[in-house]
Amino acid sequence: MIKLLLSRRIGNLVGFFVCAGMLAVGYYLELVVGLEPCPLCILQRLLLVAVGVAFLVAALHHPQGGFGAGLYGGVIAFIAAIGIAVAGRHVWLQHLPPEKRPACGPALDYLLSAFGPVEGLSRVLRGSGECGVVDWTLLSFSIPEWTLAAFVVFAIWAVFLARRA
Repeated sequence: MIKLLLSRRIGNLVGFFVCAGMLAVGYYLELVVGLEPCPLCILQRLLLVAVGVAFLVAALHHPQGGFGAGLYGGVIAFIAAIGIAVAGRHVWLQHLPPEKRPACGPALDYLLSAFGPVEGLSRVLRGSGECGVVDWTLLSFSIPEWTLAAFVVFAIWAVFLARRA
């Protein structure tokens, strides 16, 4: 029973469902509670989608060889590492004193349409004043702090699953 619960396929499905649950909570907080996501929050959501899809594809494909499992684990860990960087930047902005935070900037869709994807993304990653505001906490941790922890766990989980025989 334990071996089945810790199989790569089940482990990848667990990763997918955790990502889906986190996205569901994010949309609940946006659509029901009324929290407006900042540009860095939107990027973190997109990275959660990417990690979740990678977990799902790994579960559905379920390669038998070590190379395929390692490839999926590496891709998931790489996407999660990008998520760690974005969430880490967001957490850093939240812990800056208010007078040192960057000024509030335009919305993500405007940045991408006005400056193109590369420059727009660069401006988003610099952050804005709205990214430094903590609107909601759970057990005294903000949403980006929880997301940062989740990306770390996803990277470790992906490597663990890839190394399983």
